[in-house]
Amino acid sequence: MGCASCASNGNGTPRGCRSNGTCGTDSCNKLTVFDWLDNMELPSGKTPFSLVEVRFKNSRKGFFSLPDDLTVSVGDPVITEVDNGYDLGLVTLTGELVRFQMRKKNITQDSEEVSKLLRKANQHEIDKWHHLRDKEPEIQKRARELALGLGLEMKLSDVEFQGDGKKATFYYTANSRVDFRQLIKDMAQAFSIRIEMRQIGLRQEAARLGGIGSCGRELCCSTWLTDYRSVSTSAARYQQLSLNPLKLAGQCGKLKCCLNYELDAYQSALKTFPKSEVKLKTEKGVGVLQKLDIFKERLWYAYKGEWMNWHMLSLESVHEIIAKNKNKEKVPSLEEFITETEAPSMQNSNVLFENVVGQDSLNRFDHHKKSKTKRGKNRKPNRRQNNA
Repeated sequence: MGCASCASNGNGTPRGCRSNGTCGTDSCNKLTVFDWLDNMELPSGKTPFSLVEVRFKNSRKGFFSLPDDLTVSVGDPVITEVDNGYDLGLVTLTGELVRFQMRKKNITQDSEEVSKLLRKANQHEIDKWHHLRDKEPEIQKRARELALGLGLEMKLSDVEFQGDGKKATFYYTANSRVDFRQLIKDMAQAFSIRIEMRQIGLRQEAARLGGIGSCGRELCCSTWLTDYRSVSTSAARYQQLSLNPLKLAGQCGKLKCCLNYELDAYQSALKTFPKSEVKLKTEKGVGVLQKLDIFKERLWYAYKGEWMNWHMLSLESVHEIIAKNKNKEKVPSLEEFITETEAPSMQNSNVLFENVVGQDSLNRFDHHKKSKTKRGKNRKPNRRQNNA
């Protein structure tokens, strides 16, 4: 849900931060963190945690130490210390939850990744920050033109200005090593700022840019996911999914991260199933596994040479046949263990279809062709013939 500053004004354009869903106030579902300890008081004798979490453009976050005489709250624009200048960010988390976030990311208070927070930003610095954010699309377009002119095989996906406007970081993706020394010289001459090139992966690019997935929701990597684990095709095989790259790949071109969400449940359920290479020996023939339904515990087998005829067996029946085969016993046939599915009766189950329109025919709107009358014996005689 967007913040109040993202509401539209009279002409339909967004007012306030004007960043169309990726605003810096941290209320547009961009790696948001809910402080569930906000309304709770600290025990007596305890002092508030002296570090805060600050978010910059898109998903970049950092931890900063507070001065002793400064108190901030979530959403405050603050000035942070960087090399040869300052940067402007927004406070996203304060209090004890910052300690848990640092422990989750294996960052200590004495780490070099923890910098100083100088002060709260004044109105002049905030206006300058908005002005720099408005310039980023134009700078990105010009930088892409320079890269194409040099024939570099790289994609500039995002630009991020420092809060003081003295430095700009260009994020790019490339399949191989790129020599962009001449590009940095050209961009420094064209923009009159310090340039930093930072290569990111395809998943990080999708997380920064955002988008809508095939499920109809915002991308997980741009809303809450921060741990990019490797996804292999074995995750799709465990879940009995077709290995279609068009369906399994996300907007980043890699396998979808959501393939790992239910993988543990499938792997634990498959422990009770026999392996696919185990064959069922019967007097009628050898049964080979063709398909299985993990959660309904059903397996389909077919005889060798009769691949079109599948027989559905329950998991309990399959284990019974395998146990007899281990004792060198053969069952008569698979047909004796077939599990028949009962069709749901309309009396006990919910109504699947209800006629609310009053017309049951599905082709009621089709235009039927009228049959042409055949001219023959029944046609009317000509008037001229009758007069004659």
